[in-house]
Amino acid sequence: MNRRDLMAGLSAAALPGCGGADDPYFTFVGGGFIFNYRIADHYYGFVVRRQKPPPPGARLEARFELPGGGEEVQTAEIDPSRLDYMFRTPPLRGIVKGHAYRARLRVLDQAGAELAHYDKTFTTAVDQSTLPDQPLVVGPGYQTAPQ
Repeated sequence: MNRRDLMAGLSAAALPGCGGADDPYFTFVGGGFIFNYRIADHYYGFVVRRQKPPPPGARLEARFELPGGGEEVQTAEIDPSRLDYMFRTPPLRGIVKGHAYRARLRVLDQAGAELAHYDKTFTTAVDQSTLPDQPLVVGPGYQTAPQ
């Protein structure tokens, strides 16, 4: 192997996002419950970061366990120039303190076959019954709600 080939090989190995076959496509880098008591909005979500490029045409599917049963499913097209993706549930009701809510991220190929999946649970120390049902404030200046 000549010096030029060696340098090209080392440069390719050092490129970010060029992981091995066992490296994950994505990793969780954030997430949890958000309780905005001012506007009575309660949800949870997560942020993932791309670790290596998935095949062209791949997409993401996020699945969230919902309080009281069922799940929320969201999808996103993978943009090769984008590193981070955020998913969150719609506003929720019935969140229970201490319950581990499951979230799953699936990487799907162009035909919809699963290439990989990653699971995470989110737990809150706040029970929704202690939070307001109606917004406490309205408007951009957070004026007190009329009720």
